[in-house]
This record gives sequence, C-alpha cells and structure tokens, in this order.
Amino acid sequence: MRPGRIVRPLAVLLIAALTIGVPLWLVAVTSLKPQAEAIKPNLALPHHVQAADNYQQTFDQGKIVQGFVNSLLVVVPSVLVVLFLGAGAAWVFARRKGRLVGVMYALSISGLLLPPAVITIVMELRQLGLAGTQLGMIAVYSGMYLSTSIFFMTGFIRNLPEELEEAARMDGAGPLRVFLQIILPLLRPVIATATIMVMLFAWSDVFYAFFVLGGGDKATLPLNLYQIANAQLYLNNWHLIFAYIVMMSLPMVLVFVVAQRRIVSGITSGAVK
Repeated sequence: MRPGRIVRPLAVLLIAALTIGVPLWLVAVTSLKPQAEAIKPNLALPHHVQAADNYQQTFDQGKIVQGFVNSLLVVVPSVLVVLFLGAGAAWVFARRKGRLVGVMYALSISGLLLPPAVITIVMELRQLGLAGTQLGMIAVYSGMYLSTSIFFMTGFIRNLPEELEEAARMDGAGPLRVFLQIILPLLRPVIATATIMVMLFAWSDVFYAFFVLGGGDKATLPLNLYQIANAQLYLNNWHLIFAYIVMMSLPMVLVFVVAQRRIVSGITSGAVK
C-alpha cells in the first residue's frame, strides 16, 4: 500500500480537527467553567464544572426565549418563501427553452456572485416602511437566498424525467396540480438541502439583522447576543457568552441531525450539478 493513501486522509482529518474541532471544543468547554477559569479562554478541561449555573444564568438574563421566538418569526417564513418561489421558478427554468428564459435564469442566479448592497437595501426598506420590521427582514433574507434555491433546484429538476409530468397532464392535471403533486414531492431531497443552508445563514446572521431590525424587542438570537455583549453585561464573562452560543446553536444542530440523510441525498443526487 502506498504511503500517500494513508497520509492524505490523515492530513485531511487533522486539518478538519484543527479548523472545526478546536473551536467547537473551546466553546463547549469554556461554557462549563466558572468565571475565574474562563476569563482567559483555553482548551483545558475545567477544574470545577459549573454548567448548570452558567446555562441557568444565561437563560434568565440573555432573553433567550424572546430571541428564539423572534428568530423563528423571521427565519421560518423566509425559508418557506425561498423554497416555494425557488421551486416554482426552477421548474420553469428547467422545462422552458429559449434565449429569454436563459437570460432570466442568469439574472435570477446572479445573486450568487453579486454581493448585497446593504445601504441600498436599508434605504429601500425605509421608503417602503419596512425598516425595523420583521417583514422587512423576511424580504431581505428571501431576496438574498432565492438565487441559491433556484440554482440548486433547477439542476435537480433538469435530471427528472419529463414523462412523469406528461403522464399527469394526460390524466387531466393542470400546471398547479403537476407542481404540487409531482414536482414538489420529487424535490424533497434538494428542499432539505436548501432548507438547512438557508436556515444556517439566516439563523446565525447578525450583520443584516443589525442594519434592518436595529435591535430592540425584535432582536433575533445572534443580534441579542451582540447587544448584550456590546452593553458590557457579559464583560469578561466568556463562560456566559459561550453558553449563549451553545444554546443558540442547538436548534440548528437538531435540524441537521434530523435532516442529514435528505441533505446528503440532495447533494449527491444533483443539487450541486
């Protein structure tokens, strides 16, 4: 056996452990330490485990429930809008031919390459009366991630046999029924992939939430953490900050664990073609 066949996988595992495992370990182990041990974060195990007190204090002072509800009110509608509009547009782009359709498809996925203009977005939301509202935040997330959804789903639908749709039409099904009963069920793997990707971006976003929502009672979980840290409530309290990050990340970890089979299936069956 060639030495390279062993060295290369080990090198990849080592790099993955350093780039992913070390930060995760730092967050997890620091969230268990008392303040005196956590004031200078390091990778050492805690001499005294204080997990219950840290997480209880963070839950009571960090407005976790309010931030969680606000995040749900923004992220879930954004994901639904992105998936439904993305699936409908992708179906058209995958089945229609012509130069105009090609131009429209190129414009639709141009968001993958063009960075969002934050100042312009905020000014337009103010003119529409949506600045500082959850509806405005939903519109921003939907616009940002619609290109990604269309790109994934169009490639997937192009690999689906058109005979299924033709058979449904011969049975008298209209376009809406074909879309809801034929296309959407077949898109389940790629929908799971797009859902987790959009949710990961939107759930952890603090940049756009800061400019659009501006904080206050509508602050999402990451924006709430930024406000608390910026107000110096958690000054030198790294154990509370990391406990907040752990609790904020748990819903996304749960979603990934539940949907990981469909996510992998969506990627391997054509989502990124």
